[in-house]
Amino acid sequence: MRPASLDEYAGQEHILAPGKLLRRAIEADRISSIILFGPPGTGKTTLAEIIANATQSRFERLSGVESNVADLRRVIASAGHRLANTGGKTILFIDEIHRWNKAQQDVLLPDVERGTVRLIGATTHNPYFYINSPLVSRSQVFQLEPLTAASLVALQKRALADEARGFGKMRIEIADDALAHLATSADGDARKCLNALEIAVVTTPPGADGVIRIDRATAEESIQKKAVVYDADGDQHYDTISAFIKSVRGSDPDAALYWLAKMLYAGEEVRFIARRLVILASEDIGLADPHALVLAVAAQQAVEFIGLPEAQIPLAHCTVYLATAPKSNRAYAALHAAQADVKGGATLAVPRHLRSTGSSRAKKALGHTGYQYSHDGEGAYVPQAYLPEGRRYYEPGEQGAEKRIKERLDYWRALFEQAQAQEG
Repeated sequence: MRPASLDEYAGQEHILAPGKLLRRAIEADRISSIILFGPPGTGKTTLAEIIANATQSRFERLSGVESNVADLRRVIASAGHRLANTGGKTILFIDEIHRWNKAQQDVLLPDVERGTVRLIGATTHNPYFYINSPLVSRSQVFQLEPLTAASLVALQKRALADEARGFGKMRIEIADDALAHLATSADGDARKCLNALEIAVVTTPPGADGVIRIDRATAEESIQKKAVVYDADGDQHYDTISAFIKSVRGSDPDAALYWLAKMLYAGEEVRFIARRLVILASEDIGLADPHALVLAVAAQQAVEFIGLPEAQIPLAHCTVYLATAPKSNRAYAALHAAQADVKGGATLAVPRHLRSTGSSRAKKALGHTGYQYSHDGEGAYVPQAYLPEGRRYYEPGEQGAEKRIKERLDYWRALFEQAQAQEG
């Protein structure tokens, strides 16, 4: 059931709808080297074959897992002879191109530059991270998205009706909710969806009237557990944890719980999630809710102590608490500002009255005098300078507990300014 033309191709309307860049380039035979980036089963290989057919090019396929430089040189040599002798064009399709190392990818550069071959690379990994920059710069990158449930239902109906390549010669009745279940459970993967449909058809005996009837229960058995697209060290890992962090930061507990559920379902390391929650508690909540860090550390310790599956409970508890807590990054921002001054400016000397002395005699000899013990002052505060030049880094906000911190700090700073004015 692999589509043979753009008209049969399902999904990817954002790049292949009439008038879109890639479709116009294919129809005008103006394809340059391209990289197709997207999850499994979204049609990367199919699209490469359609492009080859549409542009009347020789289609050569290599695998980033199985092929080596010798295979590549053989294909390029043949493409060079073909171009020189007959003017024939060659499309070199490299599946899982991110599997090739830098040296292997570099071999492609001269011939891609000269136009000996038109490269179509397919990858499930972000090409800007996993493919050499010179190769990416010579190619157009198109990102393919998971197919929608509607597209997958349409693919199944086409397979059921097609007499040459599908089940059109068989008498099959399939419930709408069965089609919908297979489409949803396939998670945007056309290959997985059609494989499940095939299992449902070939394992269901026909009735007395010769009709194969597939209901929702049969569909559920045919696809079994949904396999979430998730790579432990690739884009899905980083994209999902990024969505999780941003949902907590954005105070959306529902979104945060969904991304947490996805990570847990896919088998993400729970220690990694717990560490991220501890960081979130300080980076994004901070002093707006000082208890957030305490709870996050407690959740991290609980995860270590009890393990899965119960570790999910404190992770959910902490996630909801952090997502619904007031937010402040003022302490973190203040540290960045101070670090910028330390890195970019002259290092400030420690004021004399704050320096360590070791003995009263050394203190007097070195002139390290003038320090006032804070607890001797009213409210345990004495207005004295602790930093030259009167620099300020921490400016508390109005969220949660930080509002009370702001009130105290404003009061102390006002006392200090009064004392400075009196001295002046």
